Amino acid sequence: MLTLKLITEQYDRVIAGLNKKHFADAKQAIDAVIAKDQERKATQQELDANLAEANKLAKSIGMFMKNGQKEEAETAKARVAELKGINKDLDEKKTSIEQEITTMLCQIPNIPYDEVPEGTCAEDNWVVKSNLKECVVGKDTVGNWDANPEIDSAKLPHWELAKNLNLIDFDLGVKITGAGFPVYRGLGARLQRALINFFLTEAAKAGYEEIMPPTVVNKESGYGTGQLPDKEGQMYHCELDDFYLIPTAEVPVTNIYRDVIIDEKELPIKNCAYTQCFRREAGSYGKDVRGLNRLHEFSKIEIVRIDTPEHSAESHKEMLEHVEGLLQKLGLPYRILRLCGGDQSFTSAVCYDFEVWSAAQHRWLEVSSVSNFDTYQANRLKCRYRRASDKKTELCHTLNGSALALPRIVASIMENYQQPDGSIKVPEALIPWMGVDVIK
Repeated sequence: MLTLKLITEQYDRVIAGLNKKHFADAKQAIDAVIAKDQERKATQQELDANLAEANKLAKSIGMFMKNGQKEEAETAKARVAELKGINKDLDEKKTSIEQEITTMLCQIPNIPYDEVPEGTCAEDNWVVKSNLKECVVGKDTVGNWDANPEIDSAKLPHWELAKNLNLIDFDLGVKITGAGFPVYRGLGARLQRALINFFLTEAAKAGYEEIMPPTVVNKESGYGTGQLPDKEGQMYHCELDDFYLIPTAEVPVTNIYRDVIIDEKELPIKNCAYTQCFRREAGSYGKDVRGLNRLHEFSKIEIVRIDTPEHSAESHKEMLEHVEGLLQKLGLPYRILRLCGGDQSFTSAVCYDFEVWSAAQHRWLEVSSVSNFDTYQANRLKCRYRRASDKKTELCHTLNGSALALPRIVASIMENYQQPDGSIKVPEALIPWMGVDVIK
């Protein structure tokens, strides 16, 4: 969440940033927080004044008793008792106000960086790079941008290929659980495992420590990374224990550093994790949910970084290069988009999406979002670092990205690598784990 320091010291920037994210009633929301904080400060000042008076009176009681001024001593004692009662009420009031401020701040999104383009939806995102064609950064590169691969009407969609080659059984998944829970079998399951091994191995080469976290988290963890209360309706909730199935490994891995002070020399911290992910995807329908396009359970490798404010931009750049390198090694057509303010997540300050081309569906499929959250998550997590120079503590920056989500990568591999005889060529990078070079 935004800090009170940022809101009060950079008021105009905060309002402008919230307007760029198209947050309704931005000024009213920020003014309400400031007014509530003024109420907190006034309560604290009254409490401090009362405590000072009580301490002064407490010291005078002994002097009164020593001088035989019993009546004055009793008056002082009565006033101290009165102040204790008043202070108890004031302390409870202050705590209540602080909780109100936190609740208000949790309903306000992060503000975007200056490089985030203006816009309201996906059509306003900027294409900044593609391995298909050189492009100029800007809004006009989306929509009428002509760098899509040539359409081959003979290409079969991945759900037909999966059925023909007995790689994925969508109907069996419906029988066992429901729509959006496919069953991978044979070489389809091995392709999943090959991608997991490939992504984790590449992450290890890049210096990421592998984590195997729980896939069920408590409410505090969901709150810490901003999934709660923003995305509560999209998460599977285990009501009896008040646990949540994770939508991404970002949640448990980043929460490793909740309520932690890290020495500056330990930064940046680089973690990766392979987990199953669970998303209700309420409201999805039509072509968006065919085959592997949108699942309720899927596999994903996540990379997470904890860094200093001064170095987080460099960390973000390195993460983007890492994800791009994976797509290059898989030989897939891809493009990179810088998301506009209106299409960014609630918690991100800047985000880039990676999309791969679906050769049969003739559309781009998102496979990764790589985000810098600035101090927004860290403030909720109370994740801080101790500066080497003066030993003062500051909020960290948190970053994460998919590296990569498997379902649409599998779909893109199947569709782009399909052969005229109906078989699928295995990308060279995956052959060591697949044990075959063709799926047939």
